[in-house]
Amino acid sequence: MDEPHGETETGGGPLRCADDALTRRGFTTRRLRLRAAAVIVAIAAGVSGVLLYKLTNVLGPDTVCGGAATADRLHAALGPGRISEEKSDGYAPGAHDRTATCVAKVSSGLFGVSERTASFALQVNPDEIAPPTAPDARLFAGGSAGAVLPSRAWALLPEGCPRGMRAEVGLGGDTADGDRGQELAELVVAYADTAARAKGCGTGKLPAPTGLSAAAAPQPVDFGKVCGLPGLAPTRGPGADGGGYRQQATTAFAPVWSCEIGYATAGSPLVSLAIATDPRATGLDPKDARTAAYGRAQWIGASGHNVVADCQGRPTYFHLDWRGGAGVGDRGVFTDGDELWRQFLTAGGKAVGCEPIVP
Repeated sequence: MDEPHGETETGGGPLRCADDALTRRGFTTRRLRLRAAAVIVAIAAGVSGVLLYKLTNVLGPDTVCGGAATADRLHAALGPGRISEEKSDGYAPGAHDRTATCVAKVSSGLFGVSERTASFALQVNPDEIAPPTAPDARLFAGGSAGAVLPSRAWALLPEGCPRGMRAEVGLGGDTADGDRGQELAELVVAYADTAARAKGCGTGKLPAPTGLSAAAAPQPVDFGKVCGLPGLAPTRGPGADGGGYRQQATTAFAPVWSCEIGYATAGSPLVSLAIATDPRATGLDPKDARTAAYGRAQWIGASGHNVVADCQGRPTYFHLDWRGGAGVGDRGVFTDGDELWRQFLTAGGKAVGCEPIVP
């Protein structure tokens, strides 16, 4: 028979307070007190289990979206939390189908108050070299090639896969703490590798990116060195002296360099320039080059905005586009499209190490 629980502590410390509280509630014997302790431990364990489930990925998936990413890479890129996924019908890591998508989610907070998402898809732009990038992109190269932007990251598939195809991770939801650009680059490169294996293409594993270029900021157009290219100084339009234009160019030339020129106020670019030094960056095939354009450059594709020229034994692609009269012409930033093309091929070709393209 249990004896009444006697006093085991003097003073007014925490144990004495807990002892008094149990006595007031009728827990006057050792057996009753042990049962109370067991209940408290069970409740605490249950609460801990709920917190562990809600705030971590315990018992969650090790990979997402058919192996597109591991949980560790997803956490590194998006931050800690519970992982889940939503697949549409027909999704597969190596499938190129705009209707088939997979979205991975990372939720944190006891009630899921913060959610970050990454959508995985293969994209292809077969008829253009106009890049899946923007002048504020942070580029990476050296075997793996791609870019990280505020809302997405992309990487080219390995050599031996369809040219112009890239793995893309779209970002949504809350923003993860800190700069996670390197982690996003590693995430999308790993996805490009997975997609290549699923498609049965590629000649080897892509190396992890070793660094990102800096993001560029908009600045006034330097009409003596447009887009930062020495020698690119085409005749400016009559209204171009008013200071109402700005330019922004990526800070690296591989795999895709790009620059946009537009009004200082927000709006679509008036002139877009791009150089692709990696043949994987476009589905355009140099064998399909149509006619001579400028010097050694030949027109390629149907848009009239792209040329290709051999550069140190490799095809290099140049893209130049302007928006009607607002870009080139009597009222545009520049006056003469042919002059702009010739100077761009000369200055851009020199910047990426090409032999002279235009005599």
